[in-house]
Amino acid sequence: MTDRHFTHRIAEPVAPVGRLEVRNPFDLRPIATVDVVDRAGVDRALAVAHALFRNRDAWLPAHERVAILHRTAELMREQSEALALEATREGGKPLVDSRIEVARAIDGMRNCAELLRSEGGHQIPMGATAASAGRLAFTTREPIGPIVAVSAFNHPLNLAVHQIGPAVASGCPVVIKPAEDTPLSCLRLIDLLREAGLPSGWAQTLMTDSLETAEALVTDPRVAFFSFIGSAPVGWHLRARLAPGTRCALEHGGVAPVIVDRGIALDEVVPLLAKGGFYHAGQVCVSVQRVYADRMIAETLAQALAEAGKAMPVGDPTREDTAIGPLIRPAETARVHTWIHEAVGAGGRLISGGQPLSETCYAPTVLLDPPEDARISTHEIFGPVVAVYAYDDPNEAVRHANALPFAFQASVFTRDLGFALRAATRLDASAVMINDHTAFRVDWMPFAGLRQSGLGTGGIPHSFRDMQVEKMLVLRAQGF
Repeated sequence: MTDRHFTHRIAEPVAPVGRLEVRNPFDLRPIATVDVVDRAGVDRALAVAHALFRNRDAWLPAHERVAILHRTAELMREQSEALALEATREGGKPLVDSRIEVARAIDGMRNCAELLRSEGGHQIPMGATAASAGRLAFTTREPIGPIVAVSAFNHPLNLAVHQIGPAVASGCPVVIKPAEDTPLSCLRLIDLLREAGLPSGWAQTLMTDSLETAEALVTDPRVAFFSFIGSAPVGWHLRARLAPGTRCALEHGGVAPVIVDRGIALDEVVPLLAKGGFYHAGQVCVSVQRVYADRMIAETLAQALAEAGKAMPVGDPTREDTAIGPLIRPAETARVHTWIHEAVGAGGRLISGGQPLSETCYAPTVLLDPPEDARISTHEIFGPVVAVYAYDDPNEAVRHANALPFAFQASVFTRDLGFALRAATRLDASAVMINDHTAFRVDWMPFAGLRQSGLGTGGIPHSFRDMQVEKMLVLRAQGF
């Protein structure tokens, strides 16, 4: 049993009702315990946030928010290695990748501060009709109100930055519930914000004792905006139960498709697809999953991907040489294994992998031509698995890529500009990467799931705008 214990970060005293045990997903050893609260704790946190928002005289001036965000980024930089190790130990992402996550999170905090210099209102033209003469109209931006965020496990620090940072920048009090598997990075972030000068009520984090308590947090009428990152069934369920007037943004997963033209050199394609498919054991919402390759190269591509996967060390994520860490929990390993062998039993070819290496580590797996109705072909696997499908006609590949109720990011590999543009304009996706993998992202770009993959647009500037109300002022003046 660990002696590391974390309390909640509610701004006023609340008695916990229990403790959550956090385990290292690689060896399943406990690494910390965290307080959990019931509905009384949720109500206390929301009451603090609501009271702060209703007292406009207590709102933090923009220059103070800028300074707090910059100071937080600097504290994160000073503690970057400790933050990376914490994220690795609780989430299982290899240390080399967690360091990149921390660097992104630091840059994200700076991006939030920069928005207060660059994002503002605009003028509304007046005087174009006699009725509008003598008036000046413009908009300003105000915080929308208390934010509730529910986060995912796979990027425990950077996802928290994406939800908390824009809330602080926009002037909204925020209450965040991180994933049960990975609460520690979020708790550290809240502490750093407070160390940087953010009054405690403006950013609170808690873990709930039940799903019912979590739903009570999200659906409370005091919540002005709900930010959700996680599974589609949970996100859509919560959205349907939001209080009237609560706005939301949902970020779910995709079953990301890739189309590969026969004319491109595979040594340009394979390293990118291997990284995009096996990075963080495939636990990325836009991870490469379905690769549609011209029949002339499909099997060769599958074999090359298999060799690339075999060359990626799987194991302890805290080791410098580990490329692929564990899945988040044993049940996920069992699920991935079931899906793979269902596909193989129905006629798909297992090119590599297909076996667990431990309770939570799974061998990088490549399948060739699994059935189109197999779960590996129709649902997000969230595991280190890439399926390659041979096509005879690029239009056929696009049709299969678009056949699912999920649409997020996609990619096309080709040296033919016409092929690239034709495929990109016909793929159902919010973003299409040309000659890059589907998991490419920088944190200021729009990031939007379509259909069942989400609602609204993520990315730091876009969340910042969602968390504000644009208010118009119309001035009528004599002699103007």
